[in-house]
Amino acid sequence: MQTRAPKNHFIIIDGTQSRLDEGHETNAGILYKLLKEKHDPKTGSLWYDAGIQGHGLWNWATIASGLGINRTIRDAYAYLSTKYQTGDKIYLFGYSRGAYAVRSLAGMINNLGLLRKDKAIERLVRRAFTLYEFQSSPARMQTFSNANCRTDAVIEMVGVWDTVKALGLPYPLLCRLAPMATEFHNDRIGNPVRNGFQALALNETRTAYCPVLWHTDTHWTGHLEQVWFRGAHSDIGGHVWRDAKSRKLSNIPLVWMLERSELCGVKLPEGWRDRFPCDPHAPMIGSTRGIAKFFLFRKPRVRGKHPNEYVHHTVLEQNPDFKTALPIQNPAKT
Repeated sequence: MQTRAPKNHFIIIDGTQSRLDEGHETNAGILYKLLKEKHDPKTGSLWYDAGIQGHGLWNWATIASGLGINRTIRDAYAYLSTKYQTGDKIYLFGYSRGAYAVRSLAGMINNLGLLRKDKAIERLVRRAFTLYEFQSSPARMQTFSNANCRTDAVIEMVGVWDTVKALGLPYPLLCRLAPMATEFHNDRIGNPVRNGFQALALNETRTAYCPVLWHTDTHWTGHLEQVWFRGAHSDIGGHVWRDAKSRKLSNIPLVWMLERSELCGVKLPEGWRDRFPCDPHAPMIGSTRGIAKFFLFRKPRVRGKHPNEYVHHTVLEQNPDFKTALPIQNPAKT
């Protein structure tokens, strides 16, 4: 029974080694700070995870195994299960591994629903995740869902920056030695999701950072945009380490996502656009600086396999000779 006005619940899961220090924020971190400015517990909830941090041998082992992402998904699922009531809306955002995590969270909600508040205990959270992890039979999942879950959850928006499947070691050569721990998370967008948006890195070539695009089923009736932007993985996610010039390139997919968020009902601080100047000609952080240059296995990303793919207009502003068969997404498109 509804006992309060509907609320918006925000889950943001950042990429590996992300920080919220001033100037070091990724695009996901910037979004979190903007939402925090407007946050009112009376109208919603806000949950942020900084991604896996590689400090100490155990945490590096967690990164290597990919198991940390499973714990993050379970924690976010438990959090939503204790907060959600009928009529509420859920917004999920993520970058890199965090993008994979929120998409997997959405898949878990699609398959099972959310645990009812009185059932949101660790044992049942783990059981729900195990059923999803091993893609148990529909009958087993239905039995669990009927006994423990609510299936009315609405995911108003999933917004992700460059989902990658590098859930094992995302480092040169070692990524070939450490298998990914979470192959089970599927790439289809589920029925509870009304709107999906993904910013993709046009210039990323590392095979360890292969992108994971959404697939859709014919019965899904939501809205989906998967848009290619100039830049490598870090450029799209805003992981530019206080590089002021490159930040202006990363602001392009940031502003795009924030605009989509507003269209989906997210309230942002007044005048937020003025904080994020954009320049399609700004230098890329790219995938050939620092440790990135030691990735030997590379190939261009494949584009055009999905009907909801676009190229952002700023790509052509920077390179008028760029050739693509994909539709160009101009500023007026919503």
